[in-house]
Amino acid sequence: MGIADIENEIIDEFELFGDDWEGKYEHLIDLGKSLPKIKEDLKTDDRLIKGCQSKVWLHTEKQGDELVYTADSDAIITKGMVALIIRVLSHQKPEDILKADLSFINKVGLTEHLSPTRANGLLSMIKQMKLDAMALS
Repeated sequence: MGIADIENEIIDEFELFGDDWEGKYEHLIDLGKSLPKIKEDLKTDDRLIKGCQSKVWLHTEKQGDELVYTADSDAIITKGMVALIIRVLSHQKPEDILKADLSFINKVGLTEHLSPTRANGLLSMIKQMKLDAMALS
């Protein structure tokens, strides 16, 4: 499935909650629980995403011509945010990851409902995933 298709799937999921941001946050937390977990021995300082208030570890691996991301966080909302981005970008080609504008983030209203520090953390996650895609392309 392509990036745009996955983004549309996520937009549809969040639209089910209407203006209920409590429900949307619960959904985000649930997504975090299904996050493809990084192996414990990969939770090293060099895999911590800089710019996140919470600890977020990210591991990127090339499998064939696609990148596969795994991650973990010590904060439940942050774990949900990284799970969303991984859902969109994992199992995609590096060139598609680099081109992705990830407009679904604005369309579901995340940017306006996250605290400034969480919004910065989200941008840092995306930046690191794209840097990894560039390095592995």
